[in-house]
Amino acid sequence: PLFKVDRDPGPLTQALCWSHARRKFFVLADIATNAKRGSRAALISPMALEAVKRIDALFDIEREINGLAAGQRLEHRRKGSLPLVGELHRWLQTERAKLSRSSPVAEPIDYMLKRWNGFTSFLDDGRICLSNNAAERALRGFALGRKSWLFAGSDRGADRAAFMATLIMSAKLNDIDPQTWLADVLARIADTPISKLEQLLPWDWQPHGLNAQAA
Repeated sequence: PLFKVDRDPGPLTQALCWSHARRKFFVLADIATNAKRGSRAALISPMALEAVKRIDALFDIEREINGLAAGQRLEHRRKGSLPLVGELHRWLQTERAKLSRSSPVAEPIDYMLKRWNGFTSFLDDGRICLSNNAAERALRGFALGRKSWLFAGSDRGADRAAFMATLIMSAKLNDIDPQTWLADVLARIADTPISKLEQLLPWDWQPHGLNAQAA
């Protein structure tokens, strides 16, 4: 429902992770791991190995443009990544036509081809990352600490905990100290008109007074 055209106020943009797509091919092309299996080693798939190389070429471009503004990233992608993605798409379609349904490498190819628009959205928006590795790393703290906050007390308490975690992580992603930001927001929010609440969001927030020095 999040991606339907008639969604109000509008559909979300699907941005799929190339690391996940790569991993499915890499398992079939992992020479080092298979070497450790000895006689039980699976055959290395030349097709999967070629797919990994082609995807790695896209990640090489991303490493070069990491940290640039969204507009600059988009410009570099359209010059360097767009042709590679087009070639990859044609190659995947050609190779898939040669495979049977039972072929192990058919599954990762189908996974990408059926979701191609989601994989290529990064070519139209410089803000979109090639993978969601950063988001997964941000979630690791919750996975490691889940036993410490296993019981939220109620559904409402769990919702509030999720809201607070989202705000705190948003502050960190915007290079803002969460404690300083929260203290300032809580002190000002009651006197802030509802039309200006967005000014208190982490990406728009400007500290005032003593809080500015602390920040």
